[in-house]
Amino acid sequence: MFTKSTVPAMRTLLAAAALVGAACALPATASAAPEDTAIRPFRIHVSDAAISELRQRVQATRWPARETVNDQSQGVQLERIQSLVRYWGTGYDWRKVEAKLNALPQFTTKIDGIDIQFVHVRSRHPNALPLVITHGWPGSVMELLKVVGPLTDPTVYGGKAEDAFDLVIPSMPGYGFSGKPTGPGWGAERIGSAWDVLMKRLGYTTYVSQGGDWGSVVADAMGRQAPAGLLGIHVNMPATVPAEVATALAHGAPAPAGLTAVEKAAFESLNKLYTKGAGYAALMVTRPQTLGYGLTDSPVGLAAFFYDKFTEWTYSGGNAEKALTKDEMLDDISLYWFTNSAVSSAQLYWENNNNNFNAAEQKTAQIKVPVAITVFPGEIYRAPRSWAERAYPKLTYFNEVDKGGHFASWEQPQLFSEELRAAFRSLR
Repeated sequence: MFTKSTVPAMRTLLAAAALVGAACALPATASAAPEDTAIRPFRIHVSDAAISELRQRVQATRWPARETVNDQSQGVQLERIQSLVRYWGTGYDWRKVEAKLNALPQFTTKIDGIDIQFVHVRSRHPNALPLVITHGWPGSVMELLKVVGPLTDPTVYGGKAEDAFDLVIPSMPGYGFSGKPTGPGWGAERIGSAWDVLMKRLGYTTYVSQGGDWGSVVADAMGRQAPAGLLGIHVNMPATVPAEVATALAHGAPAPAGLTAVEKAAFESLNKLYTKGAGYAALMVTRPQTLGYGLTDSPVGLAAFFYDKFTEWTYSGGNAEKALTKDEMLDDISLYWFTNSAVSSAQLYWENNNNNFNAAEQKTAQIKVPVAITVFPGEIYRAPRSWAERAYPKLTYFNEVDKGGHFASWEQPQLFSEELRAAFRSLR
């Protein structure tokens, strides 16, 4: 989700984009007529023609020359993406995904003028704690499916009945089968407000919120808004970078003096991202529409763009398939393809430009509800406890685990679920 490149040539563009995004973060306008608040059942079905067209496009790919190095320093390696795409065009079965999703209770409802598609699974256990989880980019509801069972029915997965959650998993506007914004203004704050409307429309008077990647930005926004009934939040990509560290990173300066070994390691990880791994975000922050033409027209272009992040951000040593299967990655990529959401999802970067790593202290200090944090070892950077305690005055839970990466719920669903049980136990 990283949203700012500090490559020197990009700094001016990104600053301008931040102004544009801030100017466009308008409040919702009043509707002339009352909004339809109905909750409608939803089922997924992609046409045979759309599936056939995807396969034809994949098989007609015009490939670039092989990279000139023997590592991934130039990006996704030709041999790896060809292997993934070859399977996509022949053996991959989208219908299995549809069956998996359609086996869950799915719905749509209109909030603030946009149809929101969501999964809603009520636990069979009494007094389950309502939980809304927000996905990120290039993730989707697909990255959260493996935690549905452990969270809603913990007794089957080593937990206790009193650990159960009622689970709500919405697709953000512009993602998946939710509606696409037709004008500016859909940033994290507005999404957070929409989620509060959704939870109360479902009949919940109290609930908790969780997120990683963009989901963590949304959860933080909800924590600042502190709507009645929000008991607390949990994030697995916390906004913890101190102002002096963010300034050093932004200007290409050395690490500030006095950092501990753990803090210096976090600085170095962020510095590597800033200088070598943030080009994708610079494009989406400044030119999501231009980027989107290629991603919308070329399934292999879309797959390579996403596979690059799966490779870098999983706890896999640079081999995404050690963390996620080909099918799991293609489920997510195919969802973006069939819903034509390459541009609409990227627009969130342009809208928000809310760098979750930079100068966040003034925002996290405004969070009015308890905050829980889990740090996974393969995250983009490992947030030190010292930074977390400084950034989140309402911090009530902090834990570092030994497995999993940026896509924590996808990579380690059991561990992720155990962390949420522990993080929210005191709020029940």
